[in-house]
Amino acid sequence: MATSQANGPALAAGKSEFRNQKQKQENRDESELLTVPDGWKEPAFSKEDNPRGLLEESSFATLFPKYREAYLKECWPLVQKALNEHHVNATLDLIEGSMTVCTTKKTFDPYIIIRARDLIKLLARSVSFEQAVRILQDDIACDIIKIGSLVRNKERFVKRRQRLIGPKGSTLKALELLTNCYIMVQGNTVSAIGPFSGLKEVRKVVLDTMKNIHPIYNIKTLMIKRELAKDSELRSQSWERFLPQFKHKNVNKRKEPKKKTVKKEYTPFPPPQPESQIDKELASGEYFLKASQKKRQKMEAIKAKQAEALSKRQEERNKAFIPPKEKPVLKPKEASTETKIDVAAIKEKVKKAKNKKLGALTAEEVKLKMEVDEKKKKKKK
Repeated sequence: MATSQANGPALAAGKSEFRNQKQKQENRDESELLTVPDGWKEPAFSKEDNPRGLLEESSFATLFPKYREAYLKECWPLVQKALNEHHVNATLDLIEGSMTVCTTKKTFDPYIIIRARDLIKLLARSVSFEQAVRILQDDIACDIIKIGSLVRNKERFVKRRQRLIGPKGSTLKALELLTNCYIMVQGNTVSAIGPFSGLKEVRKVVLDTMKNIHPIYNIKTLMIKRELAKDSELRSQSWERFLPQFKHKNVNKRKEPKKKTVKKEYTPFPPPQPESQIDKELASGEYFLKASQKKRQKMEAIKAKQAEALSKRQEERNKAFIPPKEKPVLKPKEASTETKIDVAAIKEKVKKAKNKKLGALTAEEVKLKMEVDEKKKKKKK
């Protein structure tokens, strides 16, 4: 009895502590729970985690094109060395044109065979060994995107693939810098190696490019996202207000008809019966007239129409004899005293110019010359 009484308050205290811890966890921000701390890395998978090894042997094989044979021959010793560190065997069959990887009894990592399979797939897709070997790291993944079946027209496919690469590979280089991935465009596939978040963005950009969306739009969005990620306050907020909204300029609008038929409202009742000629005559009173009176009415209607047509015709004929409206005659403005030209002075100038020979001296210059000559003669005497 005494022990049960002593344990009672201890249990109560333990429960209260548990409640306080639970409340503290609930009070935490969701952003703290969702974000990964800076510098944190998942611990590497070691032999201590799986000391007994694997139960069965697993293997994967892939074919490679003929033009890759020479390169694979050169780098195959390096491939075997890299895989032997993880206790995986690799064989190259040049006759069949295939590469095979398989686990051994010493293999302890169950996922390393999947990474070895990705390694030989990347080598077959023209990725260099230096880049492909990175797939054996834990924080690196790869994605081989098939683009051959996305566009039917071959010329259009080549243009869009070239658009993804860009002039001198500038677009591809920008995408690599923004996503921290290595991207290789070869034939009908795009191979990408890098972190998971980067591969997701690369796949989106590649598929959008093949759907005729220029990669520059996605690159702009990625640049803005990278700057926003640096701000710790904006991590938990929506970024839609900061991201640009691009509209399609070449939207093919459906041509609308010139004459639009407006549909009438549906009514369950049938339309009213149209009036016959006899009903119209009864309503106007013509039905009760005699044949001679009806004939006279018709003749009067015809004469009225003829008179109206005649008057119209006469008006059109008279239009030719109506004089046009004349414009008012504008009086010439008197020349101002300031701008008047002295005609007599101009005449004198013209006469002088005619009398003067080309290169001849003027009258004043001749007089001066004469005076100078006389002075010289006097001095000589």
